[in-house]
Amino acid sequence: MLERIDHEHGIRELRLTRPPVNALDPGLIRALREAVETAPRDGAEALLLSGTPGMFSAGLDVPVLLALDRAALAPVWRDFFGLAAALARSPIPSAAAITGHSPAGGAVLALHCDYRVMARGPYRIGLNEVQVGLTVPACIQAALARLVGAYRAERLLVAGTMLESEAALAIGFVDELADVDFVADRAQHWLTGLLALPRKAMRETRILARADLAAIYADAAQLPVESFLDGWFAEEAQAVLKALVAQLKSGKPR
Repeated sequence: MLERIDHEHGIRELRLTRPPVNALDPGLIRALREAVETAPRDGAEALLLSGTPGMFSAGLDVPVLLALDRAALAPVWRDFFGLAAALARSPIPSAAAITGHSPAGGAVLALHCDYRVMARGPYRIGLNEVQVGLTVPACIQAALARLVGAYRAERLLVAGTMLESEAALAIGFVDELADVDFVADRAQHWLTGLLALPRKAMRETRILARADLAAIYADAAQLPVESFLDGWFAEEAQAVLKALVAQLKSGKPR
């Protein structure tokens, strides 16, 4: 489900290995949050998030989450927003090796890393929550806006647009493209270069540069868990999500 690989220079890779599409279920979300939070305490100098060739993460495991009531789902959303907060506020740099498709929750993970390398080709990334009846929380909207600009983020978010890799690179959604088999290598290479810099100066400058993102998640009590739950259980969202699950079960494309 989550493979931990320690590389040279203190780079810890967290590889999503939950077939078939690395969907984020409660167990994987919790495992990722704990792994990101504990890595600096374990002595890791940098984090690398990766998936499998062709698929970074298909986002939230909607069929699993739809089966949970509000009481059971609340801790899942606390872990999910806590995971975003852990990446945003991590004292060590992180890179996302986007090894393939990365919709919704997969894109959220990438947005909160320091750097993003995406697989070149017909792979897509984006925050398509609106298309499945959900509102993108303000904290995640802000994470996108700091990369691509406020107006471009607005257009992408309101339409729930999914971008192929070349388009994502062109607007700054991702930082670099690589052939699918070399995405993780390129992300590791970027981290290695960062870690070769004078360490104290690099870390302090990084914290200052990411202060706006870290501030969004400064107060755990203000994370939008309850409002997202309200939206999840709203009539419109439930209807769209259930229709999506029915399509997935039937094997028909959306």
